[in-house]
Amino acid sequence: MKIKRFEWLIAALMMVGGYMVLFMDVPRWWKILCITLYAVIIFYTVLALWLENRPAHTTLLWTYILVLLPILGYFIYVYSGQLLVKGELFKSKRISDRQLFEALGKKQRPLDLSNLNDHQRCFASYLDKVTLTDQNQNTTTRILRNGEDTFQEIKRRLVEAKDFIHLEYYIFRYDRLGRELIEILKDKVKGGVEVRLLYDAVGSMSLSKPIIKTMEEAGIRVQPFLPLKFGWYNQKFNFRNHRKIIVIDGKIGFVGGLNVGIEYLGEDDDFGFWCDSHAVLEGEAVQTLHAVFLLDWKYASGEILFENEPYMRPVPAVGDGLVHVVATGPETRDMCDHYYTMITCATRSIWIATPYFIPNQAIQTALRVAARKGIQVRLMVPDTNDGFLTQYATQSYFPELLRAGIEIYSYEKGFLHKKVIIVDGDLASIGTANVDMRSFQLNFEVNLFLTGTDSINDLVAHYEEDLKDCRRIRPVEFYKRRMSVKWKESFARLFSGVL
Repeated sequence: MKIKRFEWLIAALMMVGGYMVLFMDVPRWWKILCITLYAVIIFYTVLALWLENRPAHTTLLWTYILVLLPILGYFIYVYSGQLLVKGELFKSKRISDRQLFEALGKKQRPLDLSNLNDHQRCFASYLDKVTLTDQNQNTTTRILRNGEDTFQEIKRRLVEAKDFIHLEYYIFRYDRLGRELIEILKDKVKGGVEVRLLYDAVGSMSLSKPIIKTMEEAGIRVQPFLPLKFGWYNQKFNFRNHRKIIVIDGKIGFVGGLNVGIEYLGEDDDFGFWCDSHAVLEGEAVQTLHAVFLLDWKYASGEILFENEPYMRPVPAVGDGLVHVVATGPETRDMCDHYYTMITCATRSIWIATPYFIPNQAIQTALRVAARKGIQVRLMVPDTNDGFLTQYATQSYFPELLRAGIEIYSYEKGFLHKKVIIVDGDLASIGTANVDMRSFQLNFEVNLFLTGTDSINDLVAHYEEDLKDCRRIRPVEFYKRRMSVKWKESFARLFSGVL
């Protein structure tokens, strides 16, 4: 609390001093004093930033912001959470997560990797060492393609719920689809089913207080994640919960790229057809997925639910491979490492589909090296993105990828939103994390890593079908793009660290 008060005091001094210098007729020595105080504050902040030994480009970026944007730069730095990046950021959540996942791990049987091939064992061994969650052999998975299949299955499973329904979404809109789901949830509450909905306060800003009140009056427990009124004060506004989770009775789990909104059904005129992927799982891995929700719920509401036996009881299923639920966030920042290791374990092919491709240097290097080793590397991105910066920042990485021999495909049927990586046709990732700096550093994400499961065959088949709606970007054609486009790409790339 003392640190927060100190930061508020510094911010207030800077605002008052700036107003005095610019708008008030005060003695000259007062203005000199205010300017000197401002310079000392910026010097101290930059010095503290340098001592953290972050990557050089990140340190230089924030140094430029602090120095070149008077007063505003300090506010951007503080209230994007940068002062809390080292050690203190979401510390309580990090401790709770570790304690619960370690307790769950003690219940799991030893992992048998003997039936895996070399590249599968390479990645499975890595995950086993570095993640808090366990890989499950007693879980079945099924891939749901696009919005219609996904929400038909979700509605069917919600109606069948007996004990509890827990939902967690980045975007939950109160449109036709949202209202349909809410009506199902209200009916289940009347039947004695416990229902909890956790939504991100920024992603789901369209959920107004009257709508939330209506749900609460119907018996649905509703909780925002990092609400704005606290987000600004706690300097966590820039960190968002990007997860999409449903757990029903501890037996059924849903995770993937689809939020709740009619655009995910392809009914939004601006986006058109929506290409996405979701997964439904049954078995022991549902317990891990549920633990992710329960920990997020505890952090947001303070309510501890994972001590209740009904919520944490595993329900094994006959599995056909390894299923690993992995949650990452600004308190761990591991998703980049997981993607990097997948890429480096590949021996034949790497297929990536992502709406936002803003990689760091490690991912860029891994993809280029893989392609130059003769591994087939394919990247599928939307032809038209949902933002100027993401559109042109993604394109800015094409030249180096094309020079390395990487195949780039532009999806033209509609908006590509799936987040899928397939390695050698028998190792895959599906979930909420994009290949961008926001998913790597700022967002709370959750992915399924699949090893040798039958569902990977569906991911492969869907990828190949989506390729039919793509235009391959050829180097000669791409290099002829207008200079104005190149300028846009270079400008957008400057913001890669926050996209």
